[in-house]
Amino acid sequence: MTSFGGSTQSTVEGSYDVDEIRETEYPMLKGTTLYAKSLVDRFSADLLGSLYGNPHSASAASQLTARRIEDVRLRVLRFFGADPDQFDVVFVQNATAGVKLVVEGLRACGCEGGRLEGKGFWYGYHRDSHTSLVGVREAARAGQRCFGSDGEVEDWLSSGALSSCGADDGCAEEAEVGLFAYPAQSNMTGRRLPLEWSGRLRRQQKQQAHHRRVYSLLDAAALVSTSPLDLSDPGESPDFTVLSFYKIFGFPDLGALIVRKEAGHVLQRREYFGGGTVEMVVCLRERWFERKQESLHEQLEDGTLPLHNIIALDSAMDVHRRLYGPMENISKHTSVLAKFLYEGLSRLSHANGESVCCIYRGAAPNCGDGDGDGDDDDERTQGPIIAFNIKNGSGGWVSNSEVERLAAVRKIQLRTGGVCNPGGIAHSLGLAPWEMKANFSAGRRCGDENDIMNGKPTGVIRVSLGAMSSIRDVRVLLEFIEEFYVERQAAVVERGLSHPFPLLHGGLGTAAAAATGSPSGTGLYVESLTIYPIKSCGGWRVPEGMPWAVRKEGLAWDREWCLVHLGTGAALSLKRYPQMALVRPTIDLDDGVLRVRLRRPLSGMPSMPTSTFKSEKHQEPPSGEITVPLSANPEYFRKSRTNGFKSQSSRVCGETITAYTYTSPLITEFFSNALGVPCTLARLPASSSSGEGGGAGAMRYSKARLRRFQGSSNCHLWEGCSNTNGMPGAFPTSTAAVDTTTVSEASQRRPILLSNESPILVISRSSLDCLNESIAARGGKKARAEVFRANIVVAGAGEGGRPYGEDSWAGLRIGNVDLETLGACRRCRMVCVDPDTGCTDEEPYVSLARTRSMDGPGGGVFFGVHAGVVVAGEGGGGSGAGTLRAGLGVAVVELRGGG
Repeated sequence: MTSFGGSTQSTVEGSYDVDEIRETEYPMLKGTTLYAKSLVDRFSADLLGSLYGNPHSASAASQLTARRIEDVRLRVLRFFGADPDQFDVVFVQNATAGVKLVVEGLRACGCEGGRLEGKGFWYGYHRDSHTSLVGVREAARAGQRCFGSDGEVEDWLSSGALSSCGADDGCAEEAEVGLFAYPAQSNMTGRRLPLEWSGRLRRQQKQQAHHRRVYSLLDAAALVSTSPLDLSDPGESPDFTVLSFYKIFGFPDLGALIVRKEAGHVLQRREYFGGGTVEMVVCLRERWFERKQESLHEQLEDGTLPLHNIIALDSAMDVHRRLYGPMENISKHTSVLAKFLYEGLSRLSHANGESVCCIYRGAAPNCGDGDGDGDDDDERTQGPIIAFNIKNGSGGWVSNSEVERLAAVRKIQLRTGGVCNPGGIAHSLGLAPWEMKANFSAGRRCGDENDIMNGKPTGVIRVSLGAMSSIRDVRVLLEFIEEFYVERQAAVVERGLSHPFPLLHGGLGTAAAAATGSPSGTGLYVESLTIYPIKSCGGWRVPEGMPWAVRKEGLAWDREWCLVHLGTGAALSLKRYPQMALVRPTIDLDDGVLRVRLRRPLSGMPSMPTSTFKSEKHQEPPSGEITVPLSANPEYFRKSRTNGFKSQSSRVCGETITAYTYTSPLITEFFSNALGVPCTLARLPASSSSGEGGGAGAMRYSKARLRRFQGSSNCHLWEGCSNTNGMPGAFPTSTAAVDTTTVSEASQRRPILLSNESPILVISRSSLDCLNESIAARGGKKARAEVFRANIVVAGAGEGGRPYGEDSWAGLRIGNVDLETLGACRRCRMVCVDPDTGCTDEEPYVSLARTRSMDGPGGGVFFGVHAGVVVAGEGGGGSGAGTLRAGLGVAVVELRGGG
């Protein structure tokens, strides 16, 4: 094991005791920046002890507010060393709102006749800019340029050719105004850019008397969260500086635009005016108004200010100073932590000597090959942010989304993806514009899980350290990466080996069966059948011996309903609302209804106001349950006052569907009060996928696919459940090519209702027992089959019940039903939700990550297999496919090519 030595002391000498502060001020902190407890207490006391009103009034409460706001405004300027005679502060929602305010002013420059038809402004921005800075280019009608490096900026400033903008998209040389913007610190890598550029730009223009005036805009949001910003020299300071206070103090949610008064006239040209920014307005017969002239901020702060947030800022600055002292203390503290983290990540290596982390910090990434830089960085050039990706021992990329999932289970807060820095991502990951466009065409979207495409990562893992971060936090992260992503044994790549087990298990199979792919007796049987009528809610086990209908969409009434948010229309998920597990639906065939009860009162969940949903004729549901008819006939709904519905769009797993949404106040109230979320029940009946059902439409198809390890000839790594080395070695290092003809073209268009990926999910009892052995060996709580939300649990003794044998199944025959396996099931932290309590734990996801993880494109943490029903005359219509029941024998078809 790698030693992450050093003292456990979290305090940087001469600064502050972060451990003591954490204990008293951040009891809720689990690795992310939050507001201090005493800040909340102080602000609450302030509100309770004073009456504040709209400052646009003459009342005593309003005048108190006006005085407090101006006091805070002055305090903000002093916080950054800015002279109030030279600078003004405009309070805005956040840093992005400050950027937009600057754009409003610049767009009006050069306008003719009061209309935006003039030359507009030119815009230049640095590659490392946040998306909010990049977006300004779309308003720059006189041209724009993205500076690809610090060197390009230096050359531009030194050349004296500031009038020659060198725009990427053409440039109107006659433009009178320009804007050069850059971040003080990259929000992706933490690299700090030269603050002197603003002053150099201003001096260069004065020396050469350019006809175009280029102003400077500094995005200081990332920098000021942990470092001081000195604006004491107006000549060297940016014309416009934007920042967000919550990044410094955790609260309030407020931003600022700090303006050099010499540049303020640019903002005065904007066309829009809001309440509080004008002295008088004429509306009738004439169009005339007069702006306020006393101060710049009065002209720019439209409408009523967020007065309570501004007052909270006063408390935040008091508490922050008391806890940490000057910002220099935080800068020193976080610099030490960042250096410790960087060195720790750099030292991690696999047994074969390959580096685990590729760190994006300097001009080139440091992937352990000696080409990267940044080892000599200090707090002047590098902030406390580390961006990196993880590689396995073979050099393959590890999925960032899987890292984030596992980190969340361990209560470690990371951010993954493009982190709103398109230029930095493209540069660090070597993504050309054509590659990014190709990824988009292939389905890449912001926030999705397409994190490895065409052999390259599409985003990064970002770790940000703050004032309340500690050495202990850094160690926890390093130990987490070492535990799950460092391969301690060199991978042995074996090619062309015969399968160590008989291809068909249980004694009933023959060589002829293997050659033809025909079913084999295995000693397996159906241990249980379970359906989940309401997506993400509790399951209902089909009674022993009861035959259950199977349709092409899966088991009858499985995931046919969902709960949808009343505001967004999106389906609720167990991942976001874990207490959905306590909502227990059952199928009552005698009465022809779906009954829904709660396992117990959902403690800890806020109740929705009853008056929000109740109608005058509403009555409480009998016995704490509701019922809805199983019939999909829309006429049945229309005849029932309590079960009315409307056809409405909804979002399920990122897809838009048209479903029946129940309109009964009784139903809405039942689920909304149960979960503390404004929601109601919706349905996508199985009949809708064949064009029946009165307007609801499935238009959803299976997304499951065979994974690279399926059909491998190296399944011996799981024999005896003895492999506990950790990921990614739990999967075979050599994967035989899967004969994709075993997955029919029809399987790619299998209709599904509200399930995530496939019609049916199957798990193996033997595989679960094997997993539980691994969990128990580490003292964890064993997992129950229910947490995997499978429809079919298959069990059996002997070779037929070999753990993880399902990875090589091509299909199953159960009674009169044939199932085709569609691919392994990729797991998320939903499996950590206890179905009896709705509480979450780290198991079984952590143990799955150790033993059932695959890197690279399409990788993830896997358990169980997706399956689809093979309907006689596939594609020829008909929704029935037979019946299943617990106790039936299971015959297996192994993957062709598996031997």
